[in-house]
Amino acid sequence: MAQDMRFDRDYLIRILMELVTIPSPTGFTEAVMERVDAELRSLGYSPRRTRKGASILELAGTGDAPGRGLTAHVDTLGAMVKEIKSSGRLRLTKIGGFAWNTVEGEGCQVFTSEGRSYRGSLLIAKASGHVHGQAVSESARDDAGMEVRLDERVSTAEEVRERGIAVGDFVAFDPRAEYGEAGFFRSRHLDDKAGVACLLTVLQALKKRDWTPHVDTVFHFSNYEEVGHGAASGFPPDLGELVAVDMAAVGEGQTSDEFHATICVKDSMGPYSHALSQRLRALAEKFSIPVKVDIYPYYGSDAEAYWRAGGDVETALIGPGIDASHNYERTHQDALNATVELLLAYLQS
Repeated sequence: MAQDMRFDRDYLIRILMELVTIPSPTGFTEAVMERVDAELRSLGYSPRRTRKGASILELAGTGDAPGRGLTAHVDTLGAMVKEIKSSGRLRLTKIGGFAWNTVEGEGCQVFTSEGRSYRGSLLIAKASGHVHGQAVSESARDDAGMEVRLDERVSTAEEVRERGIAVGDFVAFDPRAEYGEAGFFRSRHLDDKAGVACLLTVLQALKKRDWTPHVDTVFHFSNYEEVGHGAASGFPPDLGELVAVDMAAVGEGQTSDEFHATICVKDSMGPYSHALSQRLRALAEKFSIPVKVDIYPYYGSDAEAYWRAGGDVETALIGPGIDASHNYERTHQDALNATVELLLAYLQS
C-alpha cells in the first residue's frame, strides 16, 4: 500500500472538543468510554471491552509479522470526596499526580453514587483577601488547605449528606476547552484526550480510504493510566511492539514544542526501545513529518505499564507537544496533525 497520510483535520478537532468535555477522572470513565465505543461503531468497527473496562479494537493486517499495539488513555486527573466538613465544604483526595495550585479557583462537578451531580468550585479554605488578608497568599495549597465550595445552600455536613453527597464521590474539574482561529487548542485534560482523538482520527482515515494496516494491529483505549497501570493488560500474546500515544511535555529544557509531534526516547522509567524509536524517527524524516525527540524526567506511560506487567515487546512513546502539562494545557493543531501523520506512516510501514 502506498504511503498516504491524508486525514480529516476538522474531524480531529471536533472529536477532541467532544472528548475533553466528558468528565472522566480515573475510576469514573464509563461515560467517555461509551462515547469512544459509539464513535468506533459509527465508523464501522466492532470494539470490545476488557474486564478492567478498557476498549479494544483488533484490525487484521496484510502481512504476517508480529502484531502491533497502539494505546492512548481516556482517564484524566481528578479527585474524590475525602471528607464532608462541618461547614458544608468538601475536602478532597487527588486522583493522579498534580499540584493543588494548578486547579485552584477551577469549577468542578461532584458526582454522587445515586447518579446526581452538583456544581462547585475548588478554593483554598482562606480564600477571601478582605477577610484573611496576607493569609490568602500564605495558605498551604495541600490536601488539608483546599476545599470545594458547593453551589448549594448548605452550611452543615448534614445538609450536604441530604443531597446524596458522600465520601468516595468523584470530582471532575472543568476543562474550559477553546479552539481559536490561530490553531491553538487549550483545555484541561488534553492528557490524554488529544492522544485518543489522534487514534480515532487514524481509524476514521483507515475506514474512509479502505486502508488495511501492514500487520495485525490492536488499538487499546485504556482507563487507568493516570494511576500507573492502564495498559498493563488487554493485548494479544503475540504482540511484537507497542506504541503509546500520549502528550509530549513542553517547557524549559525540553526540545518539544506545541507545533511538532514528539518521540520520547527516555522518561522516569528509563529508555524506550531504541530500534523502534529509530524506525519512527526514520519515518518522520522520510515523509517530512515535523517531529522532535525528547526526554522527560518526571513522566511515565502506558507502554511502560505493559513492560512492568511482563510484556515482552518493543515499546515507544509519541504524542503532540502540550504546554503546561497537568495544568491548564495547550497544544496546536500542527502538533496534532503531525502525530496523526506519524501514526499513519507507521501503520503503513
